[in-house]
Amino acid sequence: MQLILASSSRYRREMLERLGIPFNAVSPDVDETPRADETPTALALRLSLAKALAVAPAYPGALIIGSDQVATMDGSPIGKPGNFDRALSQLEQLSGQTVEFHSALCVSDGQRHEVADIVTLCRFRRLSTDEIVSYLHREQPFDTAGSAKAESLGIALMESMQSDDPTAIIGLPLIALCRMLRSFGINPLTHPTQHHPFVPGQS
Repeated sequence: MQLILASSSRYRREMLERLGIPFNAVSPDVDETPRADETPTALALRLSLAKALAVAPAYPGALIIGSDQVATMDGSPIGKPGNFDRALSQLEQLSGQTVEFHSALCVSDGQRHEVADIVTLCRFRRLSTDEIVSYLHREQPFDTAGSAKAESLGIALMESMQSDDPTAIIGLPLIALCRMLRSFGINPLTHPTQHHPFVPGQS
């Protein structure tokens, strides 16, 4: 069974490569605009399913992985900063606060879909402006919601992290994914290993 990652994210590709399963990555064409009164959980789950279904018609018979992450503080969404100034403002706001990261996952064969939302609670340390500026210059996390890459130096911004899956914060919850893959007949522990490069494409 062909495995497709419906994502253009290099972080998700790197995470999936950990399992050693052959896959191709295809960029989905999905409008990620939240709906009125949509909760963070509902948004993340809807987009993960939408990404999988956007790619599925071009790959009949394949197993498609869709994923989306929504960060919130006090119920308000936190987006990707995009540049230094917005990242600085974002981290100043998050200093000393707890952020919820909803990492939603969908695995679909085009007929059956399995979905899950893995929540990670990140408590940010009280950060000085010097710490924030130094971090931003060193890591430039402008494409990351919350302006913190927890898989690298961003972990130094944290006071604590709580989750059932330590990989969820990076954007692809591997524990849940392995469970879903097994339900579709792919066991990462016994599957032949091989890495496939990114293949650009649209649904």
